[in-house]
Amino acid sequence: MQRLLLLGLNHATAPLELREKLAFTAEERAAALDALRHQFEGVEAVLINTCNRVELYAARAVHGRPREQDMIDFLAAQRNVTPEDLKSHIYHKAERDAVEHLFAVASSIDSMVVGETQIIAQVRDAYDQARAAGAVGGALNPLFQRALAVGKQVMHETTITEGRVSVGSAAVECAGHIFERYDDKTVLCIGAGKMAALVLQSFSALKPKRMLLCNRTEEKAESLAARFNASAVPFEKLDEQLIAADVVVTSASATEAIITRQRFEPLLKARRYRPIFLIDIALPRNVAPDVAMLENVYLYNIDDLQKVIAATHSKRSAAIDHARSIIRAHVDDYLSWNRARALGPIIDRLYKRHHELAREEVERIASKLPGADRATLDDLARRIVNKLLHDPISRLKDAESEHGTVTGPYLHAMEKLFRLEDSSPQDETDEQPPKA
Repeated sequence: MQRLLLLGLNHATAPLELREKLAFTAEERAAALDALRHQFEGVEAVLINTCNRVELYAARAVHGRPREQDMIDFLAAQRNVTPEDLKSHIYHKAERDAVEHLFAVASSIDSMVVGETQIIAQVRDAYDQARAAGAVGGALNPLFQRALAVGKQVMHETTITEGRVSVGSAAVECAGHIFERYDDKTVLCIGAGKMAALVLQSFSALKPKRMLLCNRTEEKAESLAARFNASAVPFEKLDEQLIAADVVVTSASATEAIITRQRFEPLLKARRYRPIFLIDIALPRNVAPDVAMLENVYLYNIDDLQKVIAATHSKRSAAIDHARSIIRAHVDDYLSWNRARALGPIIDRLYKRHHELAREEVERIASKLPGADRATLDDLARRIVNKLLHDPISRLKDAESEHGTVTGPYLHAMEKLFRLEDSSPQDETDEQPPKA
């Protein structure tokens, strides 16, 4: 039997500075999964890492490892922080709570921007990477497949994505406090990912005088620039673009800040100290925090935009409630399916073992009783076994309804009490959950 655990932090529990330290590149995430599996034999794991959350899902033997403290220590060691730095910002969930949380994440109702559609792709990417690494099996494969199906259903059957406030629209709202018009303004985007596209889409609707796109990969810059009637500019000439820009959006993948105070301060004179609005939606951040100390520089990061977005959530409470009702139904259905999947082999082994013991005893007694009615003895033994097993099996089937969790501890106890460990159940690695 497997026990499901979740350890994570997100935009609601941890400051940007800490989330920044815990950011993983794709290569680092693959290495972390490999390290976890080597440290804890037999564990299944998926690591989700976005600009707003880091979550480690693990499935392991009921009384095995990792446990909560193990997972905290592991994440801390991976990102060179202390466990104490994490503890006050971490949430820890298990079994039903972990399933419900994952379904909510995939459905975007736990996102900073409720209704944003990028999260389902990010969950799929994390799952695909773990699957490619051989880090998922009979516990996490069906769980993540169902989570992705639930996310799609919520997106299609609720109004949660309609009229949503995006990072881009929040950025435009913030910029409105600084600039009243845009027909004489230059917007510069550094980076060419999905978040950059969202922000450019919002600003392009304002019809600025110029839109510039700067990225290390020239082909990506030209492709995205063409979508928004913008101009791709060389990354090597970034300083020239910073002098020309009135609004700068940064979302580049970089381990260190691209715009530092040391770099930007000498450009102020060439800019004639014009106001500039910097929107840094990268993690780790592209703009050093002390840049905001310079004259006429207005710097906003992800957490600043979050405050603007949070004020709109109440306007879509009905859509969120609808999404939660879909999620709850799927959680109940998934846990019921998973419980039946786990119970079946255990009950089958339990009956087989005890009926075999009864047959052995019938044969032993029959050999000592010449003329004994063998059919009657077989029927008697069968009835006694069935009656003896009726109560523990009924209790096992009722365990979830009483405790609200998957019956892992009960199944483990049954295996120990009735010595069922020697008979391994069939391999369920590729078994599929019922369709959502």
